[in-house]
Parts: sequence; structure tokens; C-alpha cells
Amino acid sequence: MKLSDRKALRLAAVAAVIMAAMVAEKVEANTCGSTFFSALVQLMPCRPSVTPFSPIPPSETCCNAVKALGQPCLCVLLNGPPISGVDRSMAMLIPDKCMTNFEPCEMVGKEELKGNVKN
Repeated sequence: MKLSDRKALRLAAVAAVIMAAMVAEKVEANTCGSTFFSALVQLMPCRPSVTPFSPIPPSETCCNAVKALGQPCLCVLLNGPPISGVDRSMAMLIPDKCMTNFEPCEMVGKEELKGNVKN
């Protein structure tokens, strides 16, 4: 095999790995321009409103952060790994409480994620 053939084969293999990783991601992740961590940091003003058993309504700063982040990134957070001290049920209510008119997030279970990887 020629050196140029090996380079082309390596490039094709790298491209295949990248494409497989993209297919494995959920649709929301593909449309969210933020990383999980940066989206989480952006929503720090909402923390008092999503603490378990908290009666605190979302602040204006929280609502502005939710609106700026957008529905796709919010769904990525809600479908992401557990976040210590955050009640997901309460977090799912924040867009309505902030009157954002976002579509509800589709909650993805582990089995659904496994199914997405196979496709």
C-alpha cells in the first residue's frame, strides 16, 4: 500500500469516527451552541428556583438567562447527567414560569439513547 493510500485511509477512518459521534448525539445537542458546562453556568441565576422544595419563583435574571440560552440547550441540560441539588421536575417548569413559549423538552431515557447510537 502506498503512503498516500494509507493517509487517505486514515483520513477516512477519522471522518467515520467523527460522523459516528455526531449521529450518537441527540438532535438538541446538535442545535445547542453551548457546551453542557457553559449552559449550566449561564443558568446559575436559576439555582434558587430549582432547589428541591424551593418556593422561590425564578428571578428576572433567571428568566433572561433561560431565554438567552434557548430551548435546545435547556433540553440538553434536562436530558444530561444529574445535577447535584437540582430538582429536574422544578427545572422543567422554569420556561413556563418565565413565559418563554418554548416547546416542552422531550425527555430521553437511557434505552432511547442506546437506540440512537445504533442508528
